[in-house]
Amino acid sequence: MTKVSARFLTSAAQPSDFPPPSLPEVAVVGRSNVGKSSLINTLVGQPGLARTSRTPGRTRLVNWFQIDDRFHLVDLPGYGYAQVSQATREGWRPLIESYLAKRTSLAGVLLLIDIRRGVQDEELDFVPWLEERAMPVVVALTKADKLAKNKRVLEVARARQALALRKDPVAVSTTSNEGIDALWRAVVQLSIDSKPARPARPAKPA
Repeated sequence: MTKVSARFLTSAAQPSDFPPPSLPEVAVVGRSNVGKSSLINTLVGQPGLARTSRTPGRTRLVNWFQIDDRFHLVDLPGYGYAQVSQATREGWRPLIESYLAKRTSLAGVLLLIDIRRGVQDEELDFVPWLEERAMPVVVALTKADKLAKNKRVLEVARARQALALRKDPVAVSTTSNEGIDALWRAVVQLSIDSKPARPARPAKPA
């Protein structure tokens, strides 16, 4: 993978803390145990850039990372299996919804799905919502090294069909680096090609 310059920019606990829109932004979205931080670190080649934790759901802020002065990766709080209270999860909802529905610099979404769990209800709702807004999305199936190659191929096909994707999702592994280069190219292309999204009804990712 081409070496990039990546640095932490800022965090926000509420929409009023969001930085002014500037560079294109690619939001990284996924369940709380999908390995978002590890994948961000692997994509940019900086192991300590995004904090990782053994406890799912520790990322409770929206975090901006600046990539080569070209675009931002924006890490959103994980949804689903977070080992936190229902009240805390509900508290994240306005934060996530406000970002996804109103952020004018949002260029596209990188949606992460654990290849072993497959597509679940949240993704079945979320991807059509993105399509309604003409928001580009790249889907990655994480932890691909946990499955045999023939099973990986099957899960890729299942995810594409379930989400009605135009392209196969990318099977990736932060352990073996499988799919990392292909996913990085897709993320960069999101930042280059996308157009501002149109306003739509609130998202329901959490």
